[in-house]
Amino acid sequence: MSVTAVILGCSGQVLTPEERAFFRRVKPWGFILFGRNVDNPDQVRALVAALRDTVGRSDAPVLIDQEGGRVQRLGPPHWGRFPPGRAYGELAGNDPLTRREITRLGARLMAHDLAVLGINVDCVPVLDVPDPAGHEIIGDRAYGQTPDEVAMLGRAAAEGLIAGGVLPVIKHIPGHGRAIADSHLELPVVDASLEDLDRCDFAPFRVLSDMPMAMTAHVIYTAVDKKRPATTSKKAMRRIVRGAIGFDGLVMTDDLSMKALAGDFTERAQASRAAGCDVVLHCNGSMTEMKAVVAGAGELKGRAAARAKSAMARLARTAEPFDVAEGRARFDAAFGGKFV
Repeated sequence: MSVTAVILGCSGQVLTPEERAFFRRVKPWGFILFGRNVDNPDQVRALVAALRDTVGRSDAPVLIDQEGGRVQRLGPPHWGRFPPGRAYGELAGNDPLTRREITRLGARLMAHDLAVLGINVDCVPVLDVPDPAGHEIIGDRAYGQTPDEVAMLGRAAAEGLIAGGVLPVIKHIPGHGRAIADSHLELPVVDASLEDLDRCDFAPFRVLSDMPMAMTAHVIYTAVDKKRPATTSKKAMRRIVRGAIGFDGLVMTDDLSMKALAGDFTERAQASRAAGCDVVLHCNGSMTEMKAVVAGAGELKGRAAARAKSAMARLARTAEPFDVAEGRARFDAAFGGKFV
């Protein structure tokens, strides 16, 4: 069965007849949910099942951005609140063991929320190291101020998700923290030296290079490629992502509808695949845009298909035993009830 190397969104809380027919025809590798797709648990479960039914794969990846803080697609009244990454890094004074434990616990609680809905991939952890001069698009989403802090807590978050039967996606490889612009709105350019990038920005990704999936940064690093952002740069993908960082898992693009990228949607998808991205991501559910993305994405085959298969094989068949009520009580106590 041919599968298209794309992850797609949908427009609402139920699939339209046009979406059903389109997904059945093009068979995307996976799907992603946003706030517009979410109402209550029963509705989300039904939507997830409907998406998988269109491609005939009960284990098709269904992604969501559930970081906590300002990037949280599930929330009250049906789901608990979670803090941004920075809050974990500020816990318990200078006790890294406590910070790591609570970060893992938060991710384990998120995994429980997602797994019972059928969502099996979370676009977490953010491994970007913030720069004081950088744009606030990363800001408090970062776990700490240093590569070591980000790597340690990023690892804890990834492990919590995996234990709960949800796959993590490390982002935004090879690092968005120095960007002085929001790539949703324009193309950021980073002029740092390769030595500085390798020492700081790339370091957390190298530590977590064993993770199953990564999401690219729509950022130009002039020390690597003066013309193209990492997503569409063969130099960045080969020399940095696969080379210096040593990541051999599945690489997906960040959202192709972000304004950092040039060209029409077919060209964006083609350029991303040509650079070495295994699958492309399109999020907003626009049927016109999705058709153009699919036209450029191509079939998932060869090394990309092997990486996709290996990534999904990392899903635990049975989640780690977990007392949800006790875990949530301990989590809330750690933050003084601030996120209840």
